[in-house]
Parts: sequence; structure tokens; C-alpha cells
Amino acid sequence: MSALPVHNQEGKAVGEIEIPEVLQAPASASQALVQAVVTLRANARAGTHSTKTKGEVAGSGKKPWRQKGTGRARAGYRQSPVWTGGGVVFGPKPRSYAKALPRQKASLALRKAFTNKLKQDGVRVLDALTLTEPKTKGLLAVLKGLSIERGALVVVDTPSRELLLAARNVPRVEIARASDVNPLQILKYPHLVITRDGLNRLRDRLGGAQEASK
Repeated sequence: MSALPVHNQEGKAVGEIEIPEVLQAPASASQALVQAVVTLRANARAGTHSTKTKGEVAGSGKKPWRQKGTGRARAGYRQSPVWTGGGVVFGPKPRSYAKALPRQKASLALRKAFTNKLKQDGVRVLDALTLTEPKTKGLLAVLKGLSIERGALVVVDTPSRELLLAARNVPRVEIARASDVNPLQILKYPHLVITRDGLNRLRDRLGGAQEASK
């Protein structure tokens, strides 16, 4: 187990917290992380793209001109795929890109993303995160105290209304629940700010997944 300093909202260290083994993953878990990212990105696709085939393009079956004598190439219909405005051959149609990922592999991927952030010194632990007012400057002050300027994912157990409103206008800052956070969110931001309660909830979440896989 490794330990991380715990900071208050002013950025001062007020103690340490041990990072349990359940939140750490071996180097061999990289493939699980790749699969999880591919799955999450695929599941986010709407799949609403659509093109018209020659049978769906408006037009009649009348020949544009007679078969011979015009000097032009023979043509049978205006919906031909070789014409501008005609149908599309093998074009995309609405479909689902959804993929499934086993729970054990999803858990391993989340642990790997967290471990990578630990190795990059990108994890900051807060004793608590409480804003009395839904104002952006309050959240910015907390991030400044942690020496964070390039963006962060803030993970808490249960986000308050004030925190959610304060983060709306802060670029490259996202609020996430520990019970819902995924590997793609962790990889997206250079820093991970997590409260003590959020860390405990994440530990319980991954610990339960590991017990279920045994």
C-alpha cells in the first residue's frame, strides 16, 4: 500500500491516507484499460448516421433521354449512384455501436486508470469539499490551493448542488460520483481530485467487484 497526503480546502496537508491494494492494478492490466476505453467511446456513439440508397432517392423510372442518338452515355434512371444527387452504394445506416465489457474487466480497467494517475503524481486527496455558495471562485480557490491549473476531475461521494453549480463554468473541470466514475473520465484530465469519502466509496465499489469475481 502507498500513502498520499490529505489536504484541506486551503491546500494545506492535514494528514495522510493509505491507498488500499484494491485501488491499484498491475502493469499487465493495460489491455483491460484499452478495451474499457474502446467500449466507453463506442457506447457513446449515437449511430444515427444515414444515407439514401438508389431506391430511397426521389425520382421516377423514366429514362433521362433516349437510348441512342444523343451522343451521351446511355442512362436508365436519375437515381443512379454514379450521378450527383443519386443514391449511395453501401452507405452508413442507423446502427448501434454498443459493446459489452465484463464487470471484472471493467473493474480492473478502473483500477489501472487510477494507478496510472498515481504514478504520474496526478492524484490529490481532499479531507472534504464543501462550498457554502454556488460560486465559481470558491472552486477555483480550492484548485489553486492544490496547485492545479490545467484541469481536473473532481470525484466525490455525493456532489452538492453548490459544487455542481460552481463547476459549470470552469473549463476542463468535471464533477463525478465515486460510484459512477469511469476510466475514460480519469484519463481525460491531468489531475484527479478525490475526497476522503469519495476514496472510501471507490474502495468499496472495487472491493465488491473483486469479491464477486472470486
